[in-house]
Amino acid sequence: MQVRRVVAGIGADGRSRLFEDATAPRAVEFESSPGFAAALLWATGPAGQIERGAPRDRTGSATFVPGQGETLLMFVTFPPDSTMMRVDFDGAAFGAEFAQKIPGLAETFEADHPGMHTTDSIDYDVVLDGEITLELDDGAQVLLRRHDVAVQHGNRHAWRNLSDKPATMLFVLMGTKRAG
Repeated sequence: MQVRRVVAGIGADGRSRLFEDATAPRAVEFESSPGFAAALLWATGPAGQIERGAPRDRTGSATFVPGQGETLLMFVTFPPDSTMMRVDFDGAAFGAEFAQKIPGLAETFEADHPGMHTTDSIDYDVVLDGEITLELDDGAQVLLRRHDVAVQHGNRHAWRNLSDKPATMLFVLMGTKRAG
C-alpha cells in the first residue's frame, strides 16, 4: 500500500513549514491474504503538543492500538471475505503474518470468533472506497458505503467485506480508558 504522507508544522522561525513529503514509512501488504493491506500514517503520544520544529513522529515504534491519550491514523484495505473462505486459505499463516505486521491490534482479536475484536479507543471509521459491513456483538450488521462514517466507543465489533471488491477505510483511533 503506497500512501503519500505530507507532514507540516511550525519552523524555528514560527512560520509554517513542510517537514516531509514521502511515502508513509509503515505500510504492509499481506502475502497470506492477497488484497489485505494496512498503513499506519501517524501516531501521537499521550503528551502530544504543538511546538516548533519537526512534529514528533511515533509511527515507526507505535503499535496499531493507541494507549490512553495517544492517537493513530491508518488506512486499511479489506479484500472480500470470500478470499478468506477459499479452500486453499491458510488461516494460521494469516494469523501469524497479522501478528507480525499489525502488532497490538492482532492481540485484540478473538480466536473463537474470527474478526471480532475490542480496543480501548474511540474510533472514527470512514469508508473511502467500496462497501463494508460493521458487525456488532448483538448480531446487528450495518452496511457502510463510500464516505459513510462509523463512530465507535470501545465496542466489540468485526469488519465484514461481503462484496466482491476490496474496501478501503481510513481509521482515526484515540486511546482512552474504560470506565470501571
